[in-house]
Amino acid sequence: MIRAYLHILLFFFASMLFYSCEEEFVPEINSLPPEIVVEGYIEAGDAPTSPFVILTRSIPFFNEINLNAIDGFFVRDAVITVSTDNQTVQLEEFCLDELDPIQRGIAAELFGFDLDSTDINFCVYIDPTFSMIGEVGKQYDLNIEVEGKTITASTTLPAKSNVTDYTFFDTPGEPSDTLRELRVTLADEPNEANFYRYFTSENEEGMLAPFNSVLNDLFFDGDEFQFPLPKAEQADVEFNFESFGFYRVGDTIDVKFCSIDEAHYDFWSTLEFNRANQGPFSSYTAISYNIEGGLGIWGGYTASITRLVVE
Repeated sequence: MIRAYLHILLFFFASMLFYSCEEEFVPEINSLPPEIVVEGYIEAGDAPTSPFVILTRSIPFFNEINLNAIDGFFVRDAVITVSTDNQTVQLEEFCLDELDPIQRGIAAELFGFDLDSTDINFCVYIDPTFSMIGEVGKQYDLNIEVEGKTITASTTLPAKSNVTDYTFFDTPGEPSDTLRELRVTLADEPNEANFYRYFTSENEEGMLAPFNSVLNDLFFDGDEFQFPLPKAEQADVEFNFESFGFYRVGDTIDVKFCSIDEAHYDFWSTLEFNRANQGPFSSYTAISYNIEGGLGIWGGYTASITRLVVE
């Protein structure tokens, strides 16, 4: 085992010496003008929501991010509409510094985090009338007019996933008195491509997506299939190999298991693959997106939400 590690280290240092002699490559994308980045969602299922959209600007790949300038990345004064069947709503722009305490509470619940913990003047476009709520089976068309550009996208809300059971098991390896593994049993619809994404919340601290949050039914189409559902971890929490992905006994957790359409799946699948394959020997993966005239995602969720006590 030690010899194998030495071989890996020698290969690593030899590669570094080789690459240090190469001329630095600066991709063309570093000089391209910024584009409009869209992140927008509408949801059906157990907790349906009205549509909301966040607009920001892209920055060159090698640029440093100045936290004091983040407010300037938000794109203001856009005209945004969402349409389905014979209904169209226009979204209105709201920023944190414009909200009263009641509105901030509603926004915190919608976005799943404590807005009082950030100094960023977070801006979002929402339907303040809540007249359009996500419905299963419908297509929702997004249209954005901003800075002389027209940006469009469409998403659909598929049928709710058929989750039949959640079960806690002992963690692999040595038994633990404090940790459990969660497995979900899913009865997949036959003869159709299905796509899923999930989130978890621990003790009502807000929904988080895990590092690998999406899956499809390529290998279990039409079957009842059981698989582990690792707990999502906070990005700023120190990594712990022994407890990563497991649930603490006695905690109350919420699992949000969602059906999504293929374009929505492709976005998160490529984004998460690219995020997981970083380092000196990795290659860049192009992110798949469904936005015409910009970057990002306009996605729909059909969610089933289940509360569990870890036993």
